[in-house]
Amino acid sequence: MSKHVLLNSLEHKDLKVITERSKELGDNMWYSVTFPAEFRSIQASYPIFFHKDGATGQFFSVALFGFQHNENLFLNDEGWQASYIPLSVRRQPFLIGQQTVREDGIEQQQRVIHVDMESPRVSDTEGEALFHPFGGNTDFLDAAAEMLETIHYGLQDSQRFIDTLIEHQLLESFTLDITLDNGEQKQMIGFYTINEEILAGLAPEVLTQLHKTGHLQAIYMAMASQSKIRDLLTLKNAKQ
Repeated sequence: MSKHVLLNSLEHKDLKVITERSKELGDNMWYSVTFPAEFRSIQASYPIFFHKDGATGQFFSVALFGFQHNENLFLNDEGWQASYIPLSVRRQPFLIGQQTVREDGIEQQQRVIHVDMESPRVSDTEGEALFHPFGGNTDFLDAAAEMLETIHYGLQDSQRFIDTLIEHQLLESFTLDITLDNGEQKQMIGFYTINEEILAGLAPEVLTQLHKTGHLQAIYMAMASQSKIRDLLTLKNAKQ
């Protein structure tokens, strides 16, 4: 269960956030949402694929950490063993909320920070403080706010990116079959990748437009990142 509340310096003056990485703190996820502006950092460690929300039909890009539910192959007793952790993971337990404010008699929507009070990362005794003893945000909270802004605009651009992929029929479903060193076989389904044949056949003017929006670079990064499947397989075999 989650309990999202508006963060404020009065009610939450003593609140702290645990930043270590572990299964107990909720890091045993097998993928997380990402977005094109983050692809350069993501592709250095993780494969990038696309997933479809069964309820809404909406596609979103994901960084893959494992081959099955509750499996993060980058986690061990010492924490998360990768050079980069996706922003959608690092932002926890914070999230963006909306608040109506009135300025000069006009109501406007303003983005605010919410915190999940049921998150195992929330503590009164350990972790990074959010507010200074005599008021004001800590550097940690300011960094979290900046991170949320980056995610907000990144997801907006991601929607345009996904719409472009769909418009040009560049998404195709795939099934990944793997065989582990011990002979065990696994199959990963429900994900999508870039259709390279259709990409190669796009008209020059379409490719030019994709380049201008930065989406062509994101496409190539997503394609290149799939070589990281081999690294995931190596990690999986090491844990058997």
